[in-house]
Amino acid sequence: MAVTERVRLDKWLWAARFFKTRSLATEACQAGRIKLNGAVVKPAHDVRAGDWLLVRSPGGEFEIQVQGVSDVRGPAPVAQALYAETDASRKSREREAEQRRLAPEPSFELHGRPTKRDRREMERWRG
Repeated sequence: MAVTERVRLDKWLWAARFFKTRSLATEACQAGRIKLNGAVVKPAHDVRAGDWLLVRSPGGEFEIQVQGVSDVRGPAPVAQALYAETDASRKSREREAEQRRLAPEPSFELHGRPTKRDRREMERWRG
């Protein structure tokens, strides 16, 4: 594993397994979904140990402190050692996951066009 003092933000996000590909990490940086020490930065910005990151990814919103830097994607336990998530961030993500579990989005059950039976039920509800 290549350990250095600083590394590009998009490489670090990929190595820490927040994004599946480096191009997805780059797109997230360019879209403003990544904040480094409270500021939106470009993908080529350097990350150092001790920096604070706010990462909004498909897995949720993470508030983390960088513990180590690496530009090589390794196994999950090694990647998790690169950062420390705050307790508030962890609790918030768990609370959101519980809400999604208890009250799923109704549109997730819809698949394709309504059948004839579905249309009749909709007409019945509309009156």
